[in-house]
Amino acid sequence: MAIDATGRCSAPARSADADGRATAGRFECKVCWSVYDPAAGDPVWQIAPGTPFSQLPPHWTCPNCATEQSGFLPLDD
Repeated sequence: MAIDATGRCSAPARSADADGRATAGRFECKVCWSVYDPAAGDPVWQIAPGTPFSQLPPHWTCPNCATEQSGFLPLDD
């Protein structure tokens, strides 16, 4: 959190898709709680570090339990 010019607390801006779903930051699988961290990428799927969740290939699934991307929720870091 940061303090803006008016003295109010403001959360850091997050990117969102057309449906309002977050597209940046870390995401957690709703089934097994595995976390996709863009800073680490995904060595199982050979996803390079720095790849945001929104840029994962359509066939990417949870490397732990095979849940599809729609089964992930953004984490509030």
